[in-house]
Amino acid sequence: MSTESQPVPAPVPARRTVIACVGAAGLAAALTACGGGSDSAAGTGNAAPAGDGGGKDTKGVLGKTSDIPQGGGKIFAEQGVVVTQPAAGRFKAFSAKCTHQGCAVSSVTDGTINCPCHGSKFDVADGSVKAGPAPAPLPAAAISVEGGSIRLA
Repeated sequence: MSTESQPVPAPVPARRTVIACVGAAGLAAALTACGGGSDSAAGTGNAAPAGDGGGKDTKGVLGKTSDIPQGGGKIFAEQGVVVTQPAAGRFKAFSAKCTHQGCAVSSVTDGTINCPCHGSKFDVADGSVKAGPAPAPLPAAAISVEGGSIRLA
């Protein structure tokens, strides 16, 4: 009979504890990245004349309609949205988070919203996938267009 002692294994967290922590961390990341869920509502298709816009210090104002090129768009990274103008006077907004692995989109060119991580491309008109590996379209974000200003709704 041996008198040597066996090493005591380190305590391992229960499976439920691990799953709960991972779930909570994922939820927190999703809420932070999506701005609390503001990108779940449909964008407006309202036309608005280009104009003054009232400045960016007004609460909720993203920018001026004149800042969004026709057939293109502009990314508002801090708010996590991309605003596009697929046709003259028609503005759309989408989440700026790629549906493949959550990377932030980086550009809007040639009618597509582009993700730098794996090459996914989304249509500026409806957020649909034009090139993968993204599995789903960009979720629409709610905006309003008033007096030449684009606001988060």
